[in-house]
Amino acid sequence: MAYKFKPNKSVAKRLRLTKTGKLKRNHSLTSHLRSGRSAALERRLRRPAILVESHARNMRKLMGVSGKHPGKVKHERALAALAAAKAKGADAPTDTSVITP
Repeated sequence: MAYKFKPNKSVAKRLRLTKTGKLKRNHSLTSHLRSGRSAALERRLRRPAILVESHARNMRKLMGVSGKHPGKVKHERALAALAAAKAKGADAPTDTSVITP
């Protein structure tokens, strides 16, 4: 009998998955002793941040999310934009670093 994968619930509660597969996280330093922080810093800390892709890969495995590849989505969107530009007859975009393998 095979082992049934159990996702890590603590990781799932701390991170949210975007449509493309990126992981959003909340900032620390927001719960108490806030009088020592400036208003500008408090506003910045309220906004979510995107987890670095090297960590996000491992966290997606822990969450049990498979088939989400943000780099692949970015690549496919760049290819679609290039194809649309060629079909339109306009000049191709100069940044092809995403497209080359």
